[in-house]
Amino acid sequence: MTSSPLSRPDWDTPAADSSTAGSDTAAFSFSFVPVAEPGPGQRWSAYDDPGILTGPEPVPDWVITESGAIETELGTLKSGKEADVDLIERALGERRTVLAAKRYRSTDHRQFHRDTGYTEGRRVRNSRDRRAMAKGTRHGRSVEAGQWAAAEFFTLADLWSAGLPVPYPIQLDGTEILMEFITVEDGTGAPRLAQTRPDQDQLASYWEQLHQAMVVLAGRQQAHGDLSPYNLLVADDRLVIIDLPQVVDIVANPSGMEFLARDCRNVCSWFTARGLEVDADDLLAELTSYAW
Repeated sequence: MTSSPLSRPDWDTPAADSSTAGSDTAAFSFSFVPVAEPGPGQRWSAYDDPGILTGPEPVPDWVITESGAIETELGTLKSGKEADVDLIERALGERRTVLAAKRYRSTDHRQFHRDTGYTEGRRVRNSRDRRAMAKGTRHGRSVEAGQWAAAEFFTLADLWSAGLPVPYPIQLDGTEILMEFITVEDGTGAPRLAQTRPDQDQLASYWEQLHQAMVVLAGRQQAHGDLSPYNLLVADDRLVIIDLPQVVDIVANPSGMEFLARDCRNVCSWFTARGLEVDADDLLAELTSYAW
């Protein structure tokens, strides 16, 4: 059944006639301008809804923040082991932008479980939530999915504000993060580094960008925790780091140095196999010096 269109008032103040001239009573007339309801596969933007967490300032110009924007599902970009990434178009009048919606699954719908090692050093403050997660109840599984989404959202916000090459996080709503869709010049999705065949100059440039990002992370006593050529996008000449829910505190987490060492091995082996001589042990030693 189709709902009636929403309406908004269009207020006009007419000129006073002889019956109202000189009185304190103003005469008003109003009409209603129809506003289309979202159709199938659409929804209202929740950006300014109560309870929605939004991204850091300054908000990029391309982010549509106004009320009344409609979001349209465009399809799935990637179906992963823990979350799906779908494309959404947010539109308001002639303004349109395509966003990536990362939607975390509850633990009973995941194909992969990596929680324990990554979450050492983290706390869940709400005692009811902690008990529910320990018991594996439906509420606990929902809390856990939301915990991973929140971890990635706040990490993206923090790292974006620090100037690292990560997607801009637009908003967090439960287990869904809306974020910047990383593209190449023609507007199509940026490929993963693992899918590219860079020449030696490009390879050196990519390594310099990645090395600098890892140095900044180490200086913050952090490691990606799952870094590989599959978690790096190539947006023309720019590298962008993605998939960040498990960022590890390499000091507070007892396994932190192991995660950092694995990150070093993963990326160094890929670059070395393509002709750029970089050493994982040397990189680990350098990053460790920045962390302490």
